[in-house]
Amino acid sequence: MAERPKRRKYKDNPYTLNYIEEKNIYMVSFKDVRGKLQKIEVSEEIYKTFDRFELDDLSEMNEYDNHIEHSEIYENSLESRVKDKPIGLEDEIIKRSEFAELKKAIDMLPEIQRRRIKKYYFDDKTQQQIADEENVDIRAIQYTLNIALKKLKEILK
Repeated sequence: MAERPKRRKYKDNPYTLNYIEEKNIYMVSFKDVRGKLQKIEVSEEIYKTFDRFELDDLSEMNEYDNHIEHSEIYENSLESRVKDKPIGLEDEIIKRSEFAELKKAIDMLPEIQRRRIKKYYFDDKTQQQIADEENVDIRAIQYTLNIALKKLKEILK
């Protein structure tokens, strides 16, 4: 008998395919209703149809195993999977009050520090871009930002 690749079969598929290479015989075997093993010689066309059926079943089993949700989905499990979770009212109030405090603290900085902080953190400019705009050395920008951050920490304590 020619060696066929071993595949898993769907539980409801009772057929086993065999090919006897020496005699060029295609066989389909299965257990009948009495549990007796039956072996039937079939044409190559029918054998290939059964083989295609097995491959289609295997494809569906793989699709089920790899791509279909297997757990029950409830409202609380869906909520835990949400990417952009809604912000609670308390969290929104805290966030806004912290932002307002930060804005006040930034407004308390000297004009140069305030301007450079806004450009760097809010306008997403690099230190080199700010230095080029203001015609100063990048070290001056770095120094100003460091001093401004230290002052902000002191103010916000």
